[in-house]
Amino acid sequence: MELKLKPFDFAQATARAGLRTDGQPLRTPKTAEGGSFQTEMTRALKAVSAQQQEAQRLQREVQLDNPTVSLEQTMVAMQKSQIGFQAALTVRGRLVQAYSEIMNMQV
Repeated sequence: MELKLKPFDFAQATARAGLRTDGQPLRTPKTAEGGSFQTEMTRALKAVSAQQQEAQRLQREVQLDNPTVSLEQTMVAMQKSQIGFQAALTVRGRLVQAYSEIMNMQV
């Protein structure tokens, strides 16, 4: 039995490992937090807005006597949107409080 070895291709090996030829990663790794604070806050506010819009849509459908939308489903959606909005207000209040404390610090 004859064993033939292929020539080693360094560029191919580093590409398979997710590295450039200088040893640096091909892509910048994401942080453990998943993104910047601004990005995460924007995403959270958009989610709250979407919940509120869905609750309003279901309310409208119940008012129009749509048989496919139940009152229970509408009430649950309204409660979810209310809880999300209250959480957003709490976060906003804490951010304002933290900002005020930082601005009042002596340097």
